[in-house]
Amino acid sequence: MNKLKFIRSISPALAGLFLFSSCGGDKSNATGWSYNDSDNGGFSVNTDYDGQETGPGLVFVEGGTFTMGRVEQDVYQDWDNIPRKVSVQSFYIDENEITNTDYREYLYWIRRVFDIDYYPEILRTALPDTLVWRTQLAYNEMYVENYFRHPAYNFYPVVGVSWIQAMKFCSWRTDRVNENILIREGIFNEFPDQSDADHFNTEVYLYKSGEYAQQNKKGLKDNNPNSAYGDEGRPVRIEDGILLPKYRLPTEAEWEYAAYGNAGSRVYNRVTDANKFTWNGGSSRNSDKKNRGDMLANFKRGKGDFMGTGGWLNDQAATTMQVKFYPPNDYGLYDMAGNVAEWVLDVYRPLSLEDMTGLNPFRGNEFQTWDQDYQGLGALEVLQEPQYASDSSIVRLPGELPVRDVTEEENLNRRNYKKSDYRDFIDGDKQSSQYYDTETEEGEALMYDYSQTTLVGNTTRVYKGGSWKDNAYWLSPGTRRFLEEDQSTDFIGFRCAMDRVGFQNQDEDREKRGSKPKKDKFKRYRYN
Repeated sequence: MNKLKFIRSISPALAGLFLFSSCGGDKSNATGWSYNDSDNGGFSVNTDYDGQETGPGLVFVEGGTFTMGRVEQDVYQDWDNIPRKVSVQSFYIDENEITNTDYREYLYWIRRVFDIDYYPEILRTALPDTLVWRTQLAYNEMYVENYFRHPAYNFYPVVGVSWIQAMKFCSWRTDRVNENILIREGIFNEFPDQSDADHFNTEVYLYKSGEYAQQNKKGLKDNNPNSAYGDEGRPVRIEDGILLPKYRLPTEAEWEYAAYGNAGSRVYNRVTDANKFTWNGGSSRNSDKKNRGDMLANFKRGKGDFMGTGGWLNDQAATTMQVKFYPPNDYGLYDMAGNVAEWVLDVYRPLSLEDMTGLNPFRGNEFQTWDQDYQGLGALEVLQEPQYASDSSIVRLPGELPVRDVTEEENLNRRNYKKSDYRDFIDGDKQSSQYYDTETEEGEALMYDYSQTTLVGNTTRVYKGGSWKDNAYWLSPGTRRFLEEDQSTDFIGFRCAMDRVGFQNQDEDREKRGSKPKKDKFKRYRYN
């Protein structure tokens, strides 16, 4: 067996170690000096790294190529999801939508850590809008008063959350998960009395580790013979591979790829029958013998029909339903169709699929860097007060590092990008608009004449999937809609995602045929 075949036959982690050892093992292949040896200078390399830990609540999705975009007739004639073949790298995504309990935990942390009398806007801007349930000609006060807080709805998807609020939740979740990892590994002391700017933040820990020196329980061994940390050990670094990447919203491409769940229709490197919905087949009802006729998702069957006939409620939900109630798709993901639609990371453009790159397509890049001199703070000091945007919204919280947009002046010699804001790149900028030869201010997408003739602009975000309020057309993952990033509704929720670093496959061997559905796949699932 040659080396390449041998590597393919073993696990990704072992393959990596084999390749590494074949290139010098614990010694540098470039210099011959030993790694992790204080007598040789102490250059540290984690040679025992065995792959990325799966964060709480996440499911691994092995990436690949797929046809992104419309799979049904464009009945609304929006012409905004032209089919195109793209690839997404492997990633992690939440098993189910963020629930009311998850979001209440976030609000509890805010109340516990920040002085709300001094920083009332921190809590105010995080609260979901419970009034989204109200409508002019319907009585929904029960949802207004109870949906977010009553234990009956503990594990129902949170709604009334804007795209901006969802992004801040992702940031908070990143810090709490990484803080817990440090405590679990015996590196960090528990820190229950965090207050205002004195709270754990992943970026501050990595780039300003001295901020938490008093919380270090037992640092990692420092091989540097001139180390200033001594016997206490050093803080964790990115190079150690202990802390997880950021939680974030999934890109539109990632969400759509995960929703289709085409892994079950694969034979070798070919998808034999791509899904129309998130399950196999074109019907919205269960074909399994035991549960035949049951609905596979929570959606509106027709005008005025949200739940079926009394005595035999077809999807057992008038509005939302608790997560994990309907069957998962082949990736093990719940409610990728129905229940609530979900925010994704992208800025909306009608023809954006034509302009996207073939790998990891995404529109919405705003490149930033650390602000080394924010309001006289000096060399990257931690914020003691919130950092505000020009519209007075909070950009960064106390206890975080200030950021700023990158400038064209500091990127003059770059070829891959020049400026910060690429949300309207090639589409909506001045050169693409009717104002191309007139003096106008750069900024919002001029091509679309935002707020005058259209609601498409640089703050318009995509949301995907059907909801309890939508008909079956929107259950197809290729459909897409948009809403202002600071708006919320009673039918849009969200789930988080995370990058996969290193090997793109997770299993030790590659199955040559698609995995068959488990016998109990279509049982009634309950949150546990």
